[in-house]
Amino acid sequence: MKTNPVKRKLRRGEPSFGSWLSLESLQSARVLARSGLDWLTLDMEHSAIDWSTAAMIFGAVADAGCVPLCRVPEGNHHYIKRALDAGAWGIVVPMVDTVEQARVAIAAAKYPPQGNRSAGGGMHAMNFDAAGGEYFEAANDEILVVLQTESPKGVDNAEAIYSLPGCDAIFVGPFDLRFTMRAPCGGFPTAEAHEAMIQRVIAAGKKVGTPTGIHVLELVHARARAEQGMQFIAIGSDLWMMNRGLGDVMKAIAPGAEAKKAAKY
Repeated sequence: MKTNPVKRKLRRGEPSFGSWLSLESLQSARVLARSGLDWLTLDMEHSAIDWSTAAMIFGAVADAGCVPLCRVPEGNHHYIKRALDAGAWGIVVPMVDTVEQARVAIAAAKYPPQGNRSAGGGMHAMNFDAAGGEYFEAANDEILVVLQTESPKGVDNAEAIYSLPGCDAIFVGPFDLRFTMRAPCGGFPTAEAHEAMIQRVIAAGKKVGTPTGIHVLELVHARARAEQGMQFIAIGSDLWMMNRGLGDVMKAIAPGAEAKKAAKY
């Protein structure tokens, strides 16, 4: 049975780099899976991707030697079970603000006695090149559980959440964090206040020994976050890369022009 190299990198204190899959495209997923990135996260929180397509993408990414992850719409038993049974090697759980939310998500990703994941299916084992029984025996050790911190409340509860057994890494959603930091009048936080909140996450992770990470849009920022000690770093997305490439084309054929941006990531 294959082992999860991202879990091992995180345990060794090494940075891992990946990207987001937001397009419902098997072909783009196959291309990115062969790029040398450590992992790819299929975004089922914000993208209109069905489970059948997700299963095909997870299989294609795993077969290419990359680690397929799924950002589930919500950290409940139903979504996490579906994602893992469809063949994801791990989950990214959005909006984890409390210890109870974290415990529910972790339990859903683990078979008994560590959790309450239901045993069934076959695509999960296939993606690990394993027989069903072999997968059931080893899955608790190989499935990656990444919890997202995206609000001041989540930061306030950081140490208690990050120290839970089964929490493999923390991922900062910088855009949602910025929005949840808005003042009652609707004003956004300053860049300094936003960064200070992110630094609190990094400090909490280091204190309890849990790897942290973040989504960035520039390579220089990815390197900077790794130097700060972050280990689970997402660089853009398939859509972001397409937009960036199109922008370069437009600048070349029409100097001074810039491609319209479909999305930030």
